[in-house]
Amino acid sequence: MRSRYMKLIFVLQRLMAREDGQDLVEYALLIGIIAIAATATSSQLFILITTLFNGIAAKILSFF
Repeated sequence: MRSRYMKLIFVLQRLMAREDGQDLVEYALLIGIIAIAATATSSQLFILITTLFNGIAAKILSFF
């Protein structure tokens, strides 16, 4: 009975020492941060482009 507990403790210690999924978590966090930054930037970029095209349209219409 005692050997089963020792075997279980050994298996749990090995599982806790593994770092296989660490890279996957780091990449997922990085992709999440990039997605948030891209979303925040795209709304500001949309406003900038809209303002630019409205200015161009106003200058074109002022000739007529």
